[in-house]
Amino acid sequence: MKVKESLPKVLLAPMLQKYFCAHLISQRDLSRRTIHAYRDTFRLLLKFLMRRFHLMPEALCVSDLDPPRVLAFLEDLEHTRGNSVRTRNSRLVAIHSFMRYVASIDPLLLNVAQRILVIPSKRFDRPSIGHLTRPQMQAILDAPDAAKRSGRRDRLLLLLLYNTGARVSEIAALRVQDVRLDFQATVQLHGKGRKHRAVPLWRSTTRLLQQWLRDTAAAPEAPLLPNARGEVMSRHGIAQRLATAVARASIKLPDLRNVHITPHKIRHTTAMHLLQSGVDLSVIAMWLGHEHIETTHQYLDADLESKKRALACLTSPHIPRHRRSVSKPLLDFLEGL
Repeated sequence: MKVKESLPKVLLAPMLQKYFCAHLISQRDLSRRTIHAYRDTFRLLLKFLMRRFHLMPEALCVSDLDPPRVLAFLEDLEHTRGNSVRTRNSRLVAIHSFMRYVASIDPLLLNVAQRILVIPSKRFDRPSIGHLTRPQMQAILDAPDAAKRSGRRDRLLLLLLYNTGARVSEIAALRVQDVRLDFQATVQLHGKGRKHRAVPLWRSTTRLLQQWLRDTAAAPEAPLLPNARGEVMSRHGIAQRLATAVARASIKLPDLRNVHITPHKIRHTTAMHLLQSGVDLSVIAMWLGHEHIETTHQYLDADLESKKRALACLTSPHIPRHRRSVSKPLLDFLEGL
């Protein structure tokens, strides 16, 4: 007779609190952005378990996080919340991280953790990278009304996005003290994983920055590009300012109306324009703050113009043209059989 396996009853709540406070914050010292992403995963998971399985968070044990429930949660993310596969995989990464911690803290829970750790990330087709042409990008940069203070800020915002190829979170987090305009004009970006990088600025960007800093006279720790209340601009706020500029630019350049443009597409545009200008891939990786150069290789795959130039360097082989023989009339063909 098969004996039913007895799983250790360890409450989830204390283990989860230790994971966040002692492990992620104190030991690993992860960024607030990463902590919040992991926190949101478990908030969604606990609410899902209450709704679907009527399991109250305070009474949950670690062993209650079994594969069927975790898989049901991941499926719910995609089909109920409409999350992408990429987001679904990010949530699974957070759950895997917690289970690795559980296994290291309590060996009796090793079997419980391993059942979750074998759940694989879901494969998905990567969409082709879209980017703007130089005339399209120029039209967007010219769109904000420079006669208004908000227009001058928006023009500087868009130019910094294009000049630096920064993530929208990196642009939003910029402070006045992150700008250096003395010997070599640069801006210091605070990227993922507490990694910082300095990006050089064009003369046009430098001139706009100098004028903006003279006009605002803001303190060093103040946001470089504040919203109307003088606070840090949100992701939504930056996307909204970009959408306004695109709408104005579409009047002069109607083809922009058929293009979905986001701050991240401007980041792709910067990378593609650097690549088309002959900049080495490793330099682009540093420019964008990619941890692995394999991430930057996607731009090389998407650069059709470079592929065309490479093809032009090859000598086309001579292939003799095949002359088609004139077919006989059907009756002649049949007579000859």
